[in-house]
Amino acid sequence: MHGYPLVEFKKFLKKTGFSGDDFLYILGDVVDRNGDGGVEMLCWLLEQPNVQLILGNHEAMLLSCAFVFEEITNESLQNVTSEKLELLNTYMQNGGDVTLKALQKRNRSSPETVSYILDYLRNASLYETVSTEKNDFLLVHAGLGNFDKDKKLSRYAADDFLWTWPELSDKYFDDVITVFGHTPTMSYGKEYTGKILKTRTWIDIDVGVAYGQKPALLRLDDLKEFYAD
Repeated sequence: MHGYPLVEFKKFLKKTGFSGDDFLYILGDVVDRNGDGGVEMLCWLLEQPNVQLILGNHEAMLLSCAFVFEEITNESLQNVTSEKLELLNTYMQNGGDVTLKALQKRNRSSPETVSYILDYLRNASLYETVSTEKNDFLLVHAGLGNFDKDKKLSRYAADDFLWTWPELSDKYFDDVITVFGHTPTMSYGKEYTGKILKTRTWIDIDVGVAYGQKPALLRLDDLKEFYAD
C-alpha cells in the first residue's frame, strides 16, 4: 500500500463489495514512500475487527527504529548505538522518512496513538493460513525464503517471510497456494505491470502501488481479481 490514501482505499473496498461479513488480509507494507507514510491507514486498522495486517519488511524496519519515539534522557541517548543509527539510516533510505515525520507529528498530539500503533505492529503475524471451500492458502508478505516443502513454518526465520524475492520458476507447496506481495509483478516482465501474477503454486498481488499503480484485491473464495480505478 505504501502510503496509499485511506479515502481512496475505502472507495476501492466499497467497489469490491467488501462488508462486515467479509475478512480482509493486508499483506504488509502499509507504511513508507508516499503521502503520510500510511499513518492514517494504521490508525484505521486499529479500529477494524475484520481486517488484519500481516507484517511486511517496511513495518519491520519501522519497528527497528521505534527508539526514536522514546523520551529523550541521558540514558536513552547513551542507548543510541551505531547499530541503531545504521538501522535508522537504512529505513530512511527505503522511504521511511515520510512515516517517521507523520508519526512524530501524531506523537506530539496523541502519544498514546503512536504507542497503540507500535504495539499493533509488534503483534502482527508473519503469516496466516486460510481455507475456503476450494483451496487452502498461506498468506505471507514476501514468499518463503530457503523453502523446503517438508520444513514446518515455525522453523523459517523472519527474514524468510519478509525479504524474499521469488523467481518466476520457483515452486512452493503442491496442495497450498501461497499468496504474497513485496515483489512488484512488473519485475517479472512488463506484461505483468499493474496486474496480479498467478502461477501453479503461488500468487503475487504486489501490482506496484509504490511505483504509481493502483492497488489490487484478490478474493480467495473464487480467486476473482479487483483493481482500483
